[in-house]
Amino acid sequence: MIHRWRARPWWLRCTAALVAGAALLAALAVGTSRRWPPTTPGTGPNASAPRPGATRPSRLVAVPPVGDRQLAALPEISTSTVLPAAPIDADRFAAPSGAVVHNDAPVAVFAAPGGPPIGRLPATQLGSDTWLPVIEEQPDWVRLLLPTRPNGATGWVDTTRVQIAHTPDQVRVEVATRTLRLLREGRVSGAWPVAVGAEGTPTPTGRTFLLASIRDTTQPGTHLVLPLGAHSETLDTFGGGPGTVAIHSWPDPTALGTAVSHGCIRAPDAAMAALMHLPLGTPVLIVER
Repeated sequence: MIHRWRARPWWLRCTAALVAGAALLAALAVGTSRRWPPTTPGTGPNASAPRPGATRPSRLVAVPPVGDRQLAALPEISTSTVLPAAPIDADRFAAPSGAVVHNDAPVAVFAAPGGPPIGRLPATQLGSDTWLPVIEEQPDWVRLLLPTRPNGATGWVDTTRVQIAHTPDQVRVEVATRTLRLLREGRVSGAWPVAVGAEGTPTPTGRTFLLASIRDTTQPGTHLVLPLGAHSETLDTFGGGPGTVAIHSWPDPTALGTAVSHGCIRAPDAAMAALMHLPLGTPVLIVER
């Protein structure tokens, strides 16, 4: 079912090029980003699963027990959340390995393997399945980039509670040259001019990811909006929402190659047509040049 906004379309509401709020986004239908193949919890290229017939060794770091009531009381990890207890990514310009995880049900996220729980990760984000990139691994644990404030927030999950997959794709945005590049296996497969944040409201740099896929049929072009797991560093809120940064099409081609937005990345239809096939969780690396 396609849900339409009851008022102005995305690109008019978002003249500041920021997601206006989770409530508005929830009124849109999920877009067409490629879905991951089904996997088994605790399996995949980076999971520590035992060999057939073998006995799984004892965990090096036990998972602290989190009951249903405690889990429900934890702050939900989403683009609308501020999570001050989350450790900050110390290597924000390193390209992730491509490993991504999905949880079919809410799971606890921890500050460190065996550490205190800091939040509850839901199975969906803005109407799309939750897929988050892995930035560090330990036996039975993976560290994920989170979609919350502050930018660069991270947390650890137990690998037996998630599905693990791998993407060969990466999106690279160069702010100084105002260029978006799509890479596969490290090789550029496409490049397009884009508009980025203006001087007073710059596009935040560092590694992030495709958080959700939203289709707005009132928007010209591909109708696609791809919210990222990042927020404006200069605007605490915008339009009543959390100031989520997104990649989306733009009806005015003369804006491409300029620094005019309030943080979002405005891309041509050709770029959006390529990005729409990427799986959610795909790493996005935003650099100055």
